[in-house]
Amino acid sequence: MEAPGIGQDDVTVRQAELIRAKFANLPAPKELSNEAVLRCAVRLAVAATGLCTRTAFRHCAGNRGTLGGMQEQQAGEGRAEIYTYTGSSSVYACGFSSRPDKPFRLAVGSFIDDYANKVEIIQLDEQAGVVRCNPALTFQHPYPPTKVAFIPDKAGTRPDLLATSGDFLRLWRVVDDGSAQQGVRLEKLLNNNKGGEFAAPLTSFDWNELDPRRLATASIDTTCTVWDVERGLVDTQLIAHDKEVYDIAWGGVGIFASVSADGSVRVFDLRDKEHSTIIYESPQPDTPLLRLTWNKQDPRYIAVLAMDSPKVTVLDIRYPTLPVAELQRHSANVNAICWAPHSAGHLCSAGDDSHALIWDLGALGQQPEGAAPASVGSSLDPILAYNAGGEVNQLQWSSAQPDWVAICFGTKTQILRV
Repeated sequence: MEAPGIGQDDVTVRQAELIRAKFANLPAPKELSNEAVLRCAVRLAVAATGLCTRTAFRHCAGNRGTLGGMQEQQAGEGRAEIYTYTGSSSVYACGFSSRPDKPFRLAVGSFIDDYANKVEIIQLDEQAGVVRCNPALTFQHPYPPTKVAFIPDKAGTRPDLLATSGDFLRLWRVVDDGSAQQGVRLEKLLNNNKGGEFAAPLTSFDWNELDPRRLATASIDTTCTVWDVERGLVDTQLIAHDKEVYDIAWGGVGIFASVSADGSVRVFDLRDKEHSTIIYESPQPDTPLLRLTWNKQDPRYIAVLAMDSPKVTVLDIRYPTLPVAELQRHSANVNAICWAPHSAGHLCSAGDDSHALIWDLGALGQQPEGAAPASVGSSLDPILAYNAGGEVNQLQWSSAQPDWVAICFGTKTQILRV
């Protein structure tokens, strides 16, 4: 199914309309400062990405028990398979570094309902068996970052950059060499609103692994923007959906997908910017889709999750509209999903039931070329389950150390061997 695109010339007008609509019930401008307006806007962006009070601040209601028939790991101190870092505030955004000289390094963003937030860069000390934070690499961040990610750099030859999203897209240069000059400084602040000082808040972004000059952002103003981060300029900006865009993921050098409050998954090819392809729409009317992840080893498959749903939906882009798998073993809302960076058949999900589950979907890729995809159905059980100490709101799978995943809950970040 094709959806008509809207050119870049219309974007600024649409941005202004959407922002005015969002703030229609707020006090008149003379009664509300610019900072207050921006703060409200970021709260909208944070809420849109699923960072509601239910996932960020509720405490675990006790042990929910094991999931029948599955192997389950319980958190335990001193075990080599689990390392825990406890911060001073609630955490949400996190991202692994892919540099070979910085194994087990993560950036972790705070989630404080205020202007003053921070990002910490933490590192596993393998000899001591603890995760440490280097105070010299901790920096202040305006508002809670909705996502953090290091530049894809498996060769370790590029500048050590970290991107964060929130009120703006920011690029930070990290000097992590143990010298007196080590620290983090702001490299670029990127604003996609040509017509004013402020921009609509960003809900997410994705760095293109095949072409790290390109980074794509998603915004509550319905747009997706592709940046040339080396030049600090907009490459392409599209009105991608009818409502807020909640997540975005690259599937190739010039192809990306996005999900939105309009309940659709749309795929864009930068060679044809006037059109997009709708590959899936939520079967429940007015049900937003919050997250998606594109399989890097087998780009036929995309996984998505809907708002307030315990189900993960897996799609084959060759066969739009009909899911090839629905994973239904979470007992509460799913908040995060991630394909294994090294395996086409493994997916991890985590949610409000305090569980991180790993699924084996290898059967999806075993169909003959040209054959209709096999549906896994709703009976599939995960091959591994981990019971965390609270509702898990974030999940990342390390591309540099593919045996490890990171989860965030409460004030804790845990690194788990899978």
